[in-house]
Amino acid sequence: MIKVPLICVDIEASGLGPRSYPIEIAWKCGITGESDLFLINPDTGYNWTEWDLSAAGIHGISMDELLAVGVSVNSACDRLNQKLGNRILTSDALDFDYFWMRRLFESAMMKPTFKMQGIDSVLDGGQLIQYRLIAGAQLRKHRAMDDVNDLFTCLAACQLDGE
Repeated sequence: MIKVPLICVDIEASGLGPRSYPIEIAWKCGITGESDLFLINPDTGYNWTEWDLSAAGIHGISMDELLAVGVSVNSACDRLNQKLGNRILTSDALDFDYFWMRRLFESAMMKPTFKMQGIDSVLDGGQLIQYRLIAGAQLRKHRAMDDVNDLFTCLAACQLDGE
């Protein structure tokens, strides 16, 4: 296991527009390996109706799958708050992931107990350039846990490790 002293998060969404919403969330702790991954049922979100077929083609998650096995927005928020407490999550696409996390918690009328930061908060200028080169060469699967693992691979290559 790659040991990076961060908790990384990735969110897959219904699209990229302003009415898009989160459909899959994954996070993982780079030190302990603790992780979680779940789908979200859009029928439980407030006004979650935008479904971009192009985005669905990229992540490969079907609406039927979300409706069948996705957790409710309230369950998703409870689960994140209980497991993450007051920790800080790191995202390589903070603008998008923060937007979707905010949509999730607003829909549940809850507040997150954790905070989010971008990778630019943990990498210096040279490391950030190196990260972008490595990440740009990756072939991402666009599933949340796969993308979290790819993020750890990039961060470890930038020598951001706990050793």
